[in-house]
Amino acid sequence: MGKRKADVRLTRRGRVLAWSAGVLCVGVLGVAGAGTWIYQQLNGNITSADVDDKIGGDRPENLSPGSKNIMIVGSDSRDGANSGYGNNKDLTTMQSDTLLVLHIPADRKWASVLSFPRDSWVRIPACDKGNGAKSEEHHFKINEAFALGGTSGEVAGAAACSIKTVEENTGLRIDHFMSVDFSGFKGMVDALEGIEVCPKTAIRSPKAKLNLPAGCQTIDGETSLGYVRARYGVGDNSDIGRIGRQQEFMDALAKKAKSKLGSPDAMYGFLNAATKSLTTDPDMAGIKPLYSLASELQGIPSDRLSFLTVPNYPREADVPTDRANVVWQYPQAADLFTALAKDQETTKDALAAKTKNLVYASAVKVKVLNGTGVSGRAAAVAEKLRANGFTVVSTGNAPSTVSTTSVQYAQGADDTGARALMTRLGGKVTAAASGEASAGVVNLVVGPDLKVDDLY
Repeated sequence: MGKRKADVRLTRRGRVLAWSAGVLCVGVLGVAGAGTWIYQQLNGNITSADVDDKIGGDRPENLSPGSKNIMIVGSDSRDGANSGYGNNKDLTTMQSDTLLVLHIPADRKWASVLSFPRDSWVRIPACDKGNGAKSEEHHFKINEAFALGGTSGEVAGAAACSIKTVEENTGLRIDHFMSVDFSGFKGMVDALEGIEVCPKTAIRSPKAKLNLPAGCQTIDGETSLGYVRARYGVGDNSDIGRIGRQQEFMDALAKKAKSKLGSPDAMYGFLNAATKSLTTDPDMAGIKPLYSLASELQGIPSDRLSFLTVPNYPREADVPTDRANVVWQYPQAADLFTALAKDQETTKDALAAKTKNLVYASAVKVKVLNGTGVSGRAAAVAEKLRANGFTVVSTGNAPSTVSTTSVQYAQGADDTGARALMTRLGGKVTAAASGEASAGVVNLVVGPDLKVDDLY
């Protein structure tokens, strides 16, 4: 299999959701002087969901007081208005296909929008499913967290599980969340009297109920739902093609919304639909906090707003049987999370430069040493490492028992492989040069603090 470079761009679907938030902010700023009745109506449309009691107390520390991390989830529900589009067989009413974190630093001079690929293979923590049951900790696609937590159909549980998953895998403290239901498109589009789209080829998609000729045309809200959902029967049937159409659609929607700022009726209809599709935590549930957020974002120069994607590569490079998922590129992903947690600005170009040195897990040769004194511990860890693509060259016992797990690399050697292993282990594992390590091989000294299930 040919190994591909990491993708460090914001996914097009991520740009769609970023545009959604941006378009909403444009509208909110536009109604700043609206009458009390309109203000109260829009304010009451926004659904509030309290997640604090569902997340638990074991959360990352806020390393930069005054900064904000806002998790934005795009709900891909096929319930209600969405039910007629696409293949609904495997979908519940709590589905998410887009996950972003908007980081606003304490000084408000820059901002980053960090996109998480929906097929990211991560650790999903145990979550309250909302139906009296609790899921077990396991590894799977990151977007499963929203579905698990939302088993009962409540956004609060879905958002809480997504927050726990992001926090556990990144170390970032999430301060607020916004869930945007894409079904709100229909009302938004109709309020703007349609959106012009320009497909290069005709679209014939029975599943999406679409039959559009090639060329530019204005489509209404009902058709727009099918347009942004369509995948099969369009082009190469890929999700990439669908994401591209969604990005173009949202670009057109944003421009049309801006052109209608002087039309009170259009903007009211647009915002009425948009706010009805929005669910947030209690502190963000209202026009006033959204206006405050919009004002902060408006003051950030466009060249200081970075659209980033967690650096990743196909998991197939490490696990040949897995052609459906991606894994995050370490140690670069961990460095990116740490930088944001500490309010350190990272540009797209800087991230691209750092991710050029791509280290696959399969390229890291590991010697596993049991430092726990418990028989069989090295073998169990080695088995899990192999299952996740690492090359285990041998197992054995450490010279003595240890209290914490550590990673060792040869004196004078490059530490990239060691750090790639270290940052995949979960918890606070250290890496250091050691005379115990051989050239080209990384020693993993297993302590009692390392859980086998932490390895991925």
